[in-house]
Amino acid sequence: MIEVKEEQVLDHEKLNVYQISIEFVVFADALIKELPRGRGYLSDQLRRAALSISLNIAEGAGEFANEEKIRFYRIAKRSATECSGILDVCGKLDIIDKKTQEKGRLFLVRIVSMLIKLAQK
Repeated sequence: MIEVKEEQVLDHEKLNVYQISIEFVVFADALIKELPRGRGYLSDQLRRAALSISLNIAEGAGEFANEEKIRFYRIAKRSATECSGILDVCGKLDIIDKKTQEKGRLFLVRIVSMLIKLAQK
């Protein structure tokens, strides 16, 4: 069995934006469980887009070339804005309440802001 010491972490694990993106995945998963039957297309798209944010941040943080890091962070940003669009659709269809929609939006605004800063470094 491999012993991992607490100070041994991967690059992406050090990023606040990664930690927040994981929290958004948990939020999205709880939201998906509450969506009404017949809305599988929204559930599937939200699940994939939410997970894509975290996975692309992790991939970007693991890159050595700055251009590649930026590319992955930009992909993560696009996935975050896609999630925002999905929340907007859910709101317009009245299948989520305004409070839930705003909570998700606040996660995403924070994630997008952090990704923009990372991409500009």
